[in-house]
Amino acid sequence: MATCVFLSATPAFAAEKVVLKYRVFRESLSVKELTDFTDNDKLSIPLRVGLKLAQQDPNKVRRYLTEPVKVNSIILGRVLNSPVGNVVLDQISEVIHTPSRKADRQAMRSALVLSASQDNDIKLIEVIKNYPSTEVEVDGDRLEKAYNQLRRLQGSLQNILGF
Repeated sequence: MATCVFLSATPAFAAEKVVLKYRVFRESLSVKELTDFTDNDKLSIPLRVGLKLAQQDPNKVRRYLTEPVKVNSIILGRVLNSPVGNVVLDQISEVIHTPSRKADRQAMRSALVLSASQDNDIKLIEVIKNYPSTEVEVDGDRLEKAYNQLRRLQGSLQNILGF
């Protein structure tokens, strides 16, 4: 598993598989399946069944995965390398993390910075796609929490920039 922070346009290692977890339900999906869902509203059979079993509204899940959070990528990088940033990274890593739970902070920092460097916004689907591990686990029950944490981070960055 790669634990280095990279800033290239395309990660050397990127998530290929997503393990989506809801309470007792656990489904392994390809990143392409999840992207087809977020980009084209195409639910694969495993994802459709899983969301139904977990009693999750696909529209809400899609919104949390695709709603952009505007950030300044340069300031984001600086903030994420601070004690406050470490707290944010740890909180988001409770929801999106490596299967081994090792180097989660570094992997999340890398995924967030890479996502923001592309267009000065972050979407959770981008974070998952840019995650520097071939497999990433997502706690679907807490997906909203991760999204809200990004929104709080956005507010903090705006305060730092003075707007």
